[in-house]
Amino acid sequence: MRFLFRLLSLFALSIAVILAVVDATRSIAISAITFTPLIDTWRANWPHTLRDVQNAVEMNTVPMLWDPVLVSIMALPGWLLFALLALALHALGRRRKRPGETYTITL
Repeated sequence: MRFLFRLLSLFALSIAVILAVVDATRSIAISAITFTPLIDTWRANWPHTLRDVQNAVEMNTVPMLWDPVLVSIMALPGWLLFALLALALHALGRRRKRPGETYTITL
């Protein structure tokens, strides 16, 4: 299970780096710092899946979950959200330190 969390963490980190490079490229092109919200990236690339997810969330959960909560979260930059997801998945997949076990660094 730890391996799966670490693998998913790697994929999330890869997506975060790709989105950060896209934002950095846009920032350099217009000579101003820009951050692309995740919802804009999603809407531009896969608009039908965004509508499907919105309908699924509104039908299967509390309808208020979509508009104030998820829309606000997806207004953050995509690279930030995927970096946080990668951090959380990595923390879930990390090896626990056993009692009495020490970590040594050898060069």
